[in-house]
Amino acid sequence: MILPGNAIVIDVTISTLPAAPLHALEIWSNAQAVAKRFQKAAGFGLPPMGQSAGNAAARLIRFEPTVWLVEGDVTGLEPVLGDDGALTAIGGGIVRVVLSGSGWRRLLMEGGVFDAENPAFGPGCSAATIIDHVNVRLHVTDETQCIAYVPSSFAHDLIEFWKAATRLG
Repeated sequence: MILPGNAIVIDVTISTLPAAPLHALEIWSNAQAVAKRFQKAAGFGLPPMGQSAGNAAARLIRFEPTVWLVEGDVTGLEPVLGDDGALTAIGGGIVRVVLSGSGWRRLLMEGGVFDAENPAFGPGCSAATIIDHVNVRLHVTDETQCIAYVPSSFAHDLIEFWKAATRLG
């Protein structure tokens, strides 16, 4: 038992964002041609593995070799993909959890297998990992904030796990 006043509290705020348009963009053939078409249509390039890029309308976050999460407006992306990929709405199955404060990296180490404390995992970086047996996608938005994309069916339990971890330090 931890006596009152003997615990270290992890300095982090856990909150959820409202539902938003989220899509999985997959490319399965002619990746270089799709990348050129995308650059022309969107005005920015497809981000490399473990990175994000975007503009005022949309942000692409690359978690897997041939899959990007698109947050925001996807107007015009299907013609860019043509027969070389697909755009699939996934927003209903994902909860966006914001972890903010100086302790967000420490919190992600609780029950996780990814080194979130590595300083190279900074703003604009992304990762796919497992935390407390749940597949989670992470996107660092700035030094004091990370967004976790959590499957809806596990979001409540993972958030409760994180809340308990902040009290145990």
